[in-house]
Amino acid sequence: MNKTLVEAQSLTSEIANMVEDEAPSDVKVVIAPPAPFIYAVENLIPEMGQIVLAGQNCHQEDSGAFTGEVSAPMLKSLGAQYVILGHSERRDHFSETDEELAKKTDNALKNDLKVIFCCGEPLEIREADTQNEYVTKQLTNSLFHLTPEQFKNIVIAYEPIWAIGTGKTASSQQAQDMHKTIRDHIASKFGQDAANETSILYGGSCKPDNAKELFSQPDVDGGLIGGASLKSRDFTDIIKSF
Repeated sequence: MNKTLVEAQSLTSEIANMVEDEAPSDVKVVIAPPAPFIYAVENLIPEMGQIVLAGQNCHQEDSGAFTGEVSAPMLKSLGAQYVILGHSERRDHFSETDEELAKKTDNALKNDLKVIFCCGEPLEIREADTQNEYVTKQLTNSLFHLTPEQFKNIVIAYEPIWAIGTGKTASSQQAQDMHKTIRDHIASKFGQDAANETSILYGGSCKPDNAKELFSQPDVDGGLIGGASLKSRDFTDIIKSF
């Protein structure tokens, strides 16, 4: 929940120009503005370029008496190709459950939106060393009812909640260990080929000075970027670190 309309347009233009001039052409960039701004920034992104749009959330129903909510058909009509679901802030501040997120995922896929599905553990789970069980249960509860064909439209984003804004830092090895656990868990349900083809993003305070080391890990396929995405230079430098 950042930026005014004019600021969002300026940031999008800066990112679009920097990505076009500097970023490797084989890196996909997804930006997720607040819902009111998606339509206003859509025309600032080069057509058929490497940047596409996402919503930050959507409701599990197509329409209805849900004042203030945003539906998957609305996002699709604005030009979004992806939607982020299950972000740690949504789970924490709005008490979103695995079951609710399963319904949101179904509805997003039904409306031809790809899903960036977030998972991750809080500090007490990490300190109890039960993070693997915690995260794999999130995936099982919300995604393992999907068909293999549906699962092809899922991107996973791992958020170590304990390492976001706490002063604690997840090492690149900790990121790799969890990403490998997630990939193995996907393979147990959908097969190794599907697991290998699934992008697993790291979303724990990724910045220009740690991105290259994180992205060098074999099972870290990209980043879910928070605060650093609000600065076009930092965001582009993270993209370039691939």
